[in-house]
Amino acid sequence: MGYAPIGEVSDPATMRELLRCAVLCTDARLVPPTGREGWRVLGDTTEGAILVAAAKAGLDADAEKEAAPRTGEFPFDPVRKLMSTLTHRADADTLCVKGAPQELLARCTRIRLDGAERPLTEALRQGVVDANDSMAGQGLRVLGVAVRRMEEPPDDAAAAESELTFLGLLGMLDPPRPEVSDAVQACRGAGIRIVMLTGDHPLTAEAIARRVGIVTDPSPTVVTGSRLDTLDAAALDALVAAPGQLLLCRVSPEHKMRVVAALQARGEVVAVTGDGANDAPALKHADIGVAMGAGGTDVAREASEMVLLDDSFASITAAVELGRSVYRNIRKFLAYLFSHNIAELVPILAAAFAGFPLVPLTAMQILAIDLGSDVLPALALGAEPPERDTMRRPPRDRHERLFSAELVRRFLFLGTVMSIGVCTVFFWQIHASGIPYDDFTADDPAYRKAITLTQAAIVVGQFFNALAVRTDRLSVFGAGLFSNPRLIAAGCFGVGLMAAISYAPPLQEVFHTAPLSVTDWAVLTAFGVLLLAAEELRKWWVRRTPVTIERAAIDNDKEAAP
Repeated sequence: MGYAPIGEVSDPATMRELLRCAVLCTDARLVPPTGREGWRVLGDTTEGAILVAAAKAGLDADAEKEAAPRTGEFPFDPVRKLMSTLTHRADADTLCVKGAPQELLARCTRIRLDGAERPLTEALRQGVVDANDSMAGQGLRVLGVAVRRMEEPPDDAAAAESELTFLGLLGMLDPPRPEVSDAVQACRGAGIRIVMLTGDHPLTAEAIARRVGIVTDPSPTVVTGSRLDTLDAAALDALVAAPGQLLLCRVSPEHKMRVVAALQARGEVVAVTGDGANDAPALKHADIGVAMGAGGTDVAREASEMVLLDDSFASITAAVELGRSVYRNIRKFLAYLFSHNIAELVPILAAAFAGFPLVPLTAMQILAIDLGSDVLPALALGAEPPERDTMRRPPRDRHERLFSAELVRRFLFLGTVMSIGVCTVFFWQIHASGIPYDDFTADDPAYRKAITLTQAAIVVGQFFNALAVRTDRLSVFGAGLFSNPRLIAAGCFGVGLMAAISYAPPLQEVFHTAPLSVTDWAVLTAFGVLLLAAEELRKWWVRRTPVTIERAAIDNDKEAAP
């Protein structure tokens, strides 16, 4: 496990030639521990695993490469699925080849068994295929290794990679991280569809997909790159639109691009994860490209909008949850602001229509509300933690406006309830005084107490309103009434400021307010509780409406999942 070359191979003698050839066909380097970093790989992680296995078998990779210097190379490409290097020894030039077992086996005519070469018969060929399938079915990434003595430099890869001698198979296990299964399950609950696209063998891909929970169906749809080549646009659209779990194996960069385009053509929002240079086109074409920061290439990172520093699929799930929470917090912020702004406007309009000669809320009081008791609760709502059902809700429509009909209905509902309470306390005080409307003056004690009640009703309403809008569907009591201490502190600050405006003589002179009695505060609190109860009743009604989980798409390269 890991890249530390600590351990041993049970029978290194039989593996030596296989591992020597594989080492000569690598570009990666093992880097010893430095400071806080342990053993690590510079280059391809699969090649890093080969170097570690060779070291455990007693081979010195640097010494082997120095004894057989490289004189030529045919780099890996996703079409051939092979990499070849030409090395020179004192006696002859040797071509070392590694890659996909099926592709490699098709180019082999001989096999090395028990230290001797013999013709690769159909029976032996089938034995290699069976061994490859068995290893792939265990979730191993399998590479084949072959060799050929070259009498003269080859002209091209096709000429070189022929009449090879098969040496053996290398199986590597890339165990998924423990948190991946939970992250995959969370994505499925959030309405996110995960489609695996990988260059690996179908059996390897399915085994890993089942291990992390991407595949749970008994018979998922498994499609290889060769079959994708036979599908036209309509057939590909039908494939990605079909219900069920989809695995695409042995795919090329062109296949990934076609799948991403087909999903986007259906209106899906597509996020692509990848780490290699061959993933760059799909990463660039996707709505959201997600590259690996630790093990990915610079090309993949440059083509992406987001880079995972820890290379963990769970970080994608956390980012989705946080992004949804931020968007919902913005809407909570707007619902909070607009609802109590309505409560500031409606009493003024009501007084005008009722023929009351004075305003129920002065300009100074409005400033005190907007700059004093309003700002801190709004900021605290912006820091509201994600709700428990955040990853159990369907993705929102990409064309949905921030000011949606749902948001407008919500702040109109809350604003109406608050306005009723504010108007009630104002006109209750005015009528209780027994003074005709036309006889009121700005210095009248009854009027001063009435506008104090108006301001206090709005401030107390803000406190309960902030609690009410903390959740969209869940009860705030289920979320924890005091689970956002910043919000509670901000609300208490607003009420404390209102009390100072009501009782402190200097502030009474500035705001023309009057002291409130205990009964007044009890009535205001009762109106706040009614506001919270009304919103809880609305949420209960909303929860009765079933939520339909719709599909989004994440194109997940298997290499990014662990």
